[in-house]
Amino acid sequence: MPKSIYLSTVAKRIDKKRLFFILLGILLFCAVYFSPSWDDAVDPQGERFVLTREGKAAIGLFLLAATWWVFEVIPIGVTSITIGVIQTLFFIRPAKTAFGDFMDPSVWFIIGSIVIGLVFTKTGLTKRMAYKMLVLVGEKTGMIYLGTFVMTASLTLIMAHTAVAATVFPLLMAIYSLYGEDERPTKFGRGLFIGMAFTAGAGSIITLLGAARGAVAIGFFNDIIGREISFFELTYYMFPLGVVMVFLLWGFLMIIFKPEKKTIPGLRERAQTLYSRLGPISTKEILTLIFVFSTIIFLGLGSIFPELGKYHKSAVILTATILFYIFKILTIADLEEVPWNIILLFGGAMSIGFCLWQTGAANWIAINWLVLFQDAHWFIFVMAITFFVLMMTNFIMNVAAIAISIPVALVIAPYLGVAPEVILFASLAAAGMPFLLLVGAAPNAIAYESRQFTSGEFFLSGVPASILLMIIIGIFVFFIWPLMGMPVLLN
Repeated sequence: MPKSIYLSTVAKRIDKKRLFFILLGILLFCAVYFSPSWDDAVDPQGERFVLTREGKAAIGLFLLAATWWVFEVIPIGVTSITIGVIQTLFFIRPAKTAFGDFMDPSVWFIIGSIVIGLVFTKTGLTKRMAYKMLVLVGEKTGMIYLGTFVMTASLTLIMAHTAVAATVFPLLMAIYSLYGEDERPTKFGRGLFIGMAFTAGAGSIITLLGAARGAVAIGFFNDIIGREISFFELTYYMFPLGVVMVFLLWGFLMIIFKPEKKTIPGLRERAQTLYSRLGPISTKEILTLIFVFSTIIFLGLGSIFPELGKYHKSAVILTATILFYIFKILTIADLEEVPWNIILLFGGAMSIGFCLWQTGAANWIAINWLVLFQDAHWFIFVMAITFFVLMMTNFIMNVAAIAISIPVALVIAPYLGVAPEVILFASLAAAGMPFLLLVGAAPNAIAYESRQFTSGEFFLSGVPASILLMIIIGIFVFFIWPLMGMPVLLN
């Protein structure tokens, strides 16, 4: 073979786009890591925050990971492994710490949530739920969207959005199998699964049971301000915002992912027939429901009764996993069905989040951002905080994003005469809806397992969704919450 033809063949085999983004991520890390020292961050009280070598390296690693995750140049789980490797090789954090984050209790909670989804699928409960819902909502694909989105958001009122996503995911797979396109990507498939992820976030802001971020934020608020936000006060202000976002997201997804088919003719009859074929509920299905709902009730009561709240949520949900195996509802073969790529994804997200936090890089970023708005109008300041939380929660766990931004914002707020309540609720709303990256929330990553969309497609659909979210939060901050009685300015 002539040399010119051989070189041409090799060039065709090289994915130039993939190579570009691999090198871009590495270049961003090196540019930040080897750059001269950056100026200190100074808060309104004059306290200085030095960006150490480790902190600067953490920012560079953050940019590398974000680039590789968005453009999926290598498997997302392998990008997560890279996060631990670089922290160790560049002495950003010790290996035991960097890789230990992959076994954080929050990661185990995600594993337990995913196992619940697996057991619902194996026992046939997801098919029962899917077929019954289709009988109710009918044959219009737009109504199927709405039915699944409302159901997803409703479940997050009583259980963690991670567990909801893991439970609903196999149900949506059963629904999609009736669409008639096998597992091939379609607009309907993208809208169905991305919508599940988005609305799980929208619903999770309404009560303290939807996610851990609410309890963390309220804890900071109580420590700094000295006032307790009750379970029902949170729901009073968040319920209308969550409901509005669920229906707006439905309309938004109907536009950008308008299903190829307006209806699925005969779907209601098919769903009724398939439901009847399932026969009476089995013993394994009954046991599964008992174990799952007992777990949900225990976790819910933990937010009301302090004694029950002492039991860590990860241990509680993994107790259900153990019971599934004790009663032979699951077998060793089912462990192979666990999507370890997604588990590694969240291990990496925990690792980079803690890396930014523990090296001081996150505080440095937060202070530099927020002091830009310390002389701005109160509304601009609140929306700047909201935007910062929205960006941070897409890259690191939302609990960490809240822990980084809320304390700094509450310190700066009195200088502008801004009431702390509006900062708390606006930040919580943004933290609950990371629409840009798969690592932003567990439902995003769980939805990705459908193979109906790429991480890039998720990002592109998330940009206008995030803009919509910011607009709605702005309307609530300026008009609706004050009408509901929320203080926005100090007297």
